[in-house]
Amino acid sequence: MFIDSHCHLNMLADQEGGITAVVAEAHAAAVDHILCIAIDQASCHEAKAIAEQHENVSASVGVHPNVDPEGTMSLEALIEAAAHPKVIAIGETGLDYFRSEGDLQWQRDRFSIHIDAAKQLKKPLIIHTRDARDDTMDMLEQLQAEEAGGIIHCFTENWETAKRALDIGFYISLSGIVTFKNAVELQEVAKKLPLDRILIETDAPYLAPVPHRGKTNKPVFVKHVAEFLAQLRHDTVENIAASTSENFHRLFPTVARMPIHHETITT
Repeated sequence: MFIDSHCHLNMLADQEGGITAVVAEAHAAAVDHILCIAIDQASCHEAKAIAEQHENVSASVGVHPNVDPEGTMSLEALIEAAAHPKVIAIGETGLDYFRSEGDLQWQRDRFSIHIDAAKQLKKPLIIHTRDARDDTMDMLEQLQAEEAGGIIHCFTENWETAKRALDIGFYISLSGIVTFKNAVELQEVAKKLPLDRILIETDAPYLAPVPHRGKTNKPVFVKHVAEFLAQLRHDTVENIAASTSENFHRLFPTVARMPIHHETITT
């Protein structure tokens, strides 16, 4: 009933039972699908291998903005990597001016390549942005990224940025950060977002939501994001889960809906 729209399963291999146990734990808790996100060339291969092994896991391919400039994938390499039948998205990609310094034109060039690949393949973009909201949105708008569509993942920006993303047809994905006590501005944005454009994610193994903050995050914890949003928006967990899952399938129509019916959501 839940979908974790962004996590890094390859980084959870050291958990007890390995990745198979992590996926099984999530599935037993009504997490029907997981999108495993790549951040570099090595994790592109890892994400695809994991998706091959698990029916309810899909993959993305791409290079994170903070990966060393020499790690950039060419347009041709991205398109080749994305040919795998379980690759449904391009990214994560975007701009991050928080961790990188100096002339960051190489980040913008890399971002442009990813947008081009997504448009050619008609596969949505997974966008990472930090301390670069205006440049990120400017590039998405100027390069007609709406032709591919996509997600602003782990959204922590203001309402103005959310509105710009919504205006070009993008979805907003909320992570465990929205459950943090100091995330007041983000919580106000989360109240205003149209329900048919919200996704939920863990970004595991990072950013575990309350009540697991500070621990290793796992896809099973995505339910806590849904629970918090339900309380915040005066809604039910069932409706948040159903709506965010429907949104995911609208953005990724090739992902099979799991033929499983959960009678209740355990919390």
